[in-house]
Amino acid sequence: MPREELARNIKKLKAQRGAVILAHNYQPPEIQDVADRLGDSLDLSRYAASAPEQVIIFCGVHFMAETAAMLAPEKTVILPDPSAGCPMADMLCAEDIVELKKKHPGSVVITYVNSTAAVKAETDICCTSANAVRIVQSVPAGKTIIFGPDKYLGGWVAKETGREMILWQGYCPSHQKMYPEQIEELRKQHPGAVVIVHPEVNPQVAAAADVVLGTGGMLKYVEKSAAKAFIIGTEVGMIYRLKKLYPGRVFVPASSHALCPNMKKITLEKIVASLEKLEPVITVPREIAARARRAIRIMIETA
Repeated sequence: MPREELARNIKKLKAQRGAVILAHNYQPPEIQDVADRLGDSLDLSRYAASAPEQVIIFCGVHFMAETAAMLAPEKTVILPDPSAGCPMADMLCAEDIVELKKKHPGSVVITYVNSTAAVKAETDICCTSANAVRIVQSVPAGKTIIFGPDKYLGGWVAKETGREMILWQGYCPSHQKMYPEQIEELRKQHPGAVVIVHPEVNPQVAAAADVVLGTGGMLKYVEKSAAKAFIIGTEVGMIYRLKKLYPGRVFVPASSHALCPNMKKITLEKIVASLEKLEPVITVPREIAARARRAIRIMIETA
């Protein structure tokens, strides 16, 4: 079926179901085009909690849909392809957090939102790349901080805040497909371009950049910047969002290989099927959701 016809079907079914389509900045262009709201994890989490619609079609990965389901338990949250996971989230389990807390009694556990609901249930505070620094700064001095699952985000936050943290050794495979040599070569090809990278990159790439920001921060930075060209060090789906918002600027991916296969699993056909069948629904066990919700709400309130 042609893309235009699929988009029309989605619009019609969405109205019939009273649904809203939320899509992460890394989603494919055709998914971004049919979404009602685009954003990073923090923005989409906030919207899911307050959305007037009763059906949420979440175009992202599993932990994001879980977060939406926990924040809006009275709504139907659907992930068009439930196999869209997050390798980083899978690198840390709830038992790991429990063991770390035993080894470090009285510590504060800060968990990146890129984690499972079960991990969030063992967490004191969740964070996103946008507010991780502020979250860590809110912890009283002298308190031991456990941070996971991303060692690179945690290491960058530790450097920015001057805080020592116990870091879980997880990482995002897609963000490790960028190298400082690539940045240097792209600077030669695009003189004057501003290099913006995500804090999930490794320290060498972060050091080669001009600015380190999450995807929401990237959008705000470009909006205010006088620069005409930008080298963007994050998942390649972000380039489409930036080009659409700022057609007069030049956006170059730091690496065309920085692609998350899980973020590309959702298709227009799968959205149509989800709206027709109202499935697959993402649910979280009540006891886990109740324990995780507090940590998530602190994340949302720390703008």
